Amino acid sequence: MEALYLLVPLSVMLVGLALWVFFGAAESGQFEDLEGPGLRILVDDDRVGADGAAEHR
Repeated sequence: MEALYLLVPLSVMLVGLALWVFFGAAESGQFEDLEGPGLRILVDDDRVGADGAAEHR
């Protein structure tokens, strides 16, 4: 029973920290473009230079 006096406030603080991190990320625009990075991997952006070596942007 005495462990609850420690674990309940600790779990409430942990949930509060998780919510603070989530809303901070949402406010800073972290979740604005969810499809762009997934589609960017499909674009072939390798260029072949004059010497035949692949150049990356």
